[in-house]
Amino acid sequence: MGIQGDTVKFNVGGRIFQTTATTLANAGRDSFFGAFFDDNWDLRQQQHQEHFIDRNPDCFAVLLDLLRTGDLCIPANVPERLLYKEAMFYGLTNHVRTAKLGPFDGNRLKLSKSVTGRAPGDGTAIRAGPDGGCCVAHGSMVHVFDWMLEEHPPLNLDYQRVNDIGWVNAENVLISACERLGRGDGGMGLFSSYTGDLRYKFNVVHDNQIKSYTAGALSFSPACKIFASCKGRSNEYGIGVWDQVTGKQTDFFYESPGWSLGEADKLQWLNGTNCLLVATLFPRKDNCYISLLDFRQKTMVWSWSDIGAPLTVGEKRVRDAIAMEECNSVCVVNEYEDLGFIDLRITGGSVRWSSRSRLMKGKMPDEPCYPKLALHNGQLFSSMNDCISVFCGPDWVLTSRLRRSYGGSICDFSIGGDRLFALHSEDNVFDIWETPPTPVV
Repeated sequence: MGIQGDTVKFNVGGRIFQTTATTLANAGRDSFFGAFFDDNWDLRQQQHQEHFIDRNPDCFAVLLDLLRTGDLCIPANVPERLLYKEAMFYGLTNHVRTAKLGPFDGNRLKLSKSVTGRAPGDGTAIRAGPDGGCCVAHGSMVHVFDWMLEEHPPLNLDYQRVNDIGWVNAENVLISACERLGRGDGGMGLFSSYTGDLRYKFNVVHDNQIKSYTAGALSFSPACKIFASCKGRSNEYGIGVWDQVTGKQTDFFYESPGWSLGEADKLQWLNGTNCLLVATLFPRKDNCYISLLDFRQKTMVWSWSDIGAPLTVGEKRVRDAIAMEECNSVCVVNEYEDLGFIDLRITGGSVRWSSRSRLMKGKMPDEPCYPKLALHNGQLFSSMNDCISVFCGPDWVLTSRLRRSYGGSICDFSIGGDRLFALHSEDNVFDIWETPPTPVV
């Protein structure tokens, strides 16, 4: 790599800047400055050559200091939104986000901002994007926000209800929706997160014929696979699989008699076992069904259901489930935020319930929402009414709670891009929780 003495001179909007090769290399290969280096990280430019960039010099000065020190100091004369746009131009968005946000820690999260939506109905789902943005579904409308929380053109499906949304990457959003009888629409579509344009639809093929269907829960695998629960009008009940790149259907796991896959509430891909967790939960069905599907052998390798279980009180109904591979278990939660654990090594085993959260219970809101679960960086998160609980350690001890004073119950939450997004049932409000950066000593 070029030695520290190698310097580069820039003329940015009429102001002269001079820096070293080492500082520029901190920007990374995929940045604007990556093109200044060859494959061996030696400078391509001739000594003393000046490069003109027709951009904002004040923002350039802030970003150059960020590359030098790793600290983000924004002076009063530089609008923060303008700085973010300049960071996007130079390919330094991740550097700015890393300096602005500390490593994600559920026990150190602070409320950063609340955004009031403009949709007429209650929110359906919120999903964090990989770059710190998010998308929010309300009825048949999906609102998309970038990591600066600037709203992009909304996605209006003109379908019935949006069932789930997922980020394929920072540029594409996948939406599953209900079929409308007689219209042949619904199913799944891939949309541009920047323009809102439909890029293509995902078809279900049965007996060499394209079928109309309702798509439900979504999941993705690192091998560029898309999974979705599907239900059609005849035999198209089960889990469909599509290729992210081509959009072509590659497989379909049909549900067996007496089981429920096509109406699944939640899908989760497990990297360690190359299996898909499928959970169909109360109250969508009278009984709860949780299974692991192996698409290599087209078999259900593990399953659990509460059919025949001695349910004497409603509190034992499973409302959400999430696989915890490192613990060889599936964590479930009931309507009172009691956590339960099912051993993945035993098919059809019982739920080991824990009632540690009872001491934290408060007044029930007028419109309670079903609890949701998430697992991130070894921490377990569970929403309950108007707050989100954080559980840590091998015994999953309750360590903190996230709550604010208005907005009503939390109907959904999502973690991604070093942020936690919580969608409330009233006023279409969603919150952004961030971990403050560690103070520089």
